[in-house]
Amino acid sequence: MHELDRTLGFKERRYIEELRILTKATAIDCIIDDRFERIIYVIRQGDMGIAIGKGGDNIKKMSRVLGKRIEMVEFDEDREVFIANMFKPAEVASVSYGGRDEPVMITVPERGDFGLAIGKGGSTIEKARILVRRFYGKEVGDILIPNRGSV
Repeated sequence: MHELDRTLGFKERRYIEELRILTKATAIDCIIDDRFERIIYVIRQGDMGIAIGKGGDNIKKMSRVLGKRIEMVEFDEDREVFIANMFKPAEVASVSYGGRDEPVMITVPERGDFGLAIGKGGSTIEKARILVRRFYGKEVGDILIPNRGSV
């Protein structure tokens, strides 16, 4: 991991602490994304259930307290799994990490997942771009759909 890329400011540390107090979950990173008016938490592996809460209660509570939309991504030591998690709820068929100067390529199984992977106004792919840059120092390239004839 590129620890230097992940310095946290006072506000981000406060938001991580707020998450811990309200949900008992641990975030390992927090990004304030003003462009999409949201806070993106990277949740410690295994803590996603308690972070979200029953029926999304904890996310709703956090959103009310912080006054912004809350998005959560579960961390995984396996970078391909972690990157696929960034695109949820879209299904990711494969993550091609490529060489040092090559972008990360994402393949989704079908057209329906393509729209989800991009997100409203590009919000989901932008979240992935921010996190991949921050954790791995790489860019996210295209989202591909395998050739399935007339999809």
